[in-house]
Amino acid sequence: MTSSAAEPTAYVRREAVCTAEMVPIPGGTFTMGSDRHYAEERPAHRVSVGPFLMERTPVTNRQFRAFVRATGYVTVAEIAPDPRDYPGALPHMLKPGSLVFTPPPGPVSLGDWSQWWRFVFGANWRRPYGPERPEPPEDHPVVHIAWKDAEAYAAWAGRQLPTEAEWEFAARGGLEGAEFAWGGELTPGGRHLANTWQGNFPYENLAADGYARTSPVTAFPPNAYGLFDMIGNVWEWTADWFTARHQPDAGKPCCITENPRGGPQSGSYDPRGGAARIPRKVVKGGSHLCAPNYCRRYRPAARHAQPTDSGMSHLGFRCVIRS
Repeated sequence: MTSSAAEPTAYVRREAVCTAEMVPIPGGTFTMGSDRHYAEERPAHRVSVGPFLMERTPVTNRQFRAFVRATGYVTVAEIAPDPRDYPGALPHMLKPGSLVFTPPPGPVSLGDWSQWWRFVFGANWRRPYGPERPEPPEDHPVVHIAWKDAEAYAAWAGRQLPTEAEWEFAARGGLEGAEFAWGGELTPGGRHLANTWQGNFPYENLAADGYARTSPVTAFPPNAYGLFDMIGNVWEWTADWFTARHQPDAGKPCCITENPRGGPQSGSYDPRGGAARIPRKVVKGGSHLCAPNYCRRYRPAARHAQPTDSGMSHLGFRCVIRS
């Protein structure tokens, strides 16, 4: 929800480089999107991206805490929403907090996400599951990060957020057309290669991969570019405004789009959003809540719309440096 915290430009960049290791991504031409899954991933089309550096893991709680200590930054979830931004909102709901995954006791309609998401007062990056719950492990990805928070961190670190095309190219690890970041099977040989959901979502979490919620950012193997957690664990913000579909190929090899930047902000609004007009960015990678029976978005091509005012208990980010 909308924050009154200082803009990123108010912060002086760190003199030292952030502790996150940067991985060189060579750039190139690839097939972005997919015609085999959700409508918003279509059409599959050819694009090119230039070389860049990407953080090898999502930003962790340790790294975000260093940013907050250095700048005094206050995240969106820690600030009471402005009633002017949410016409018709109940006054008692306009308190600091964020959306926390809360599993129901049994099967529910998968068409009603309110059955498993609950707005928890006092939930934020410091206490992801509420003020009475423990602090998160330092080596887990920071969550409850709204767009403005991710942008502020990136500006302070002298970095940027990746475009959707950059993120997807990096996630594929050079595997053209592969379903997953490591190949064609979700669990090759029965081995779990990402933190996703096993069991019947949202009530039965078997945690066969060893984690019921978030996991350490290097708990699973990296992809061929040396990037960890490009699939599963937490969704990650990108720089692009959401569009309902990709742009199709130009039809000529000479006209492949280079370094695409998505659509305009004006086209990103949810038509079902009512009086609250909040633009949406693209998030990528899926999370530990993605399951075979719901949200099969643990794939490089998958994409989702996220309102810029909202963090959640399964949403984080990582940064890039462009050449």
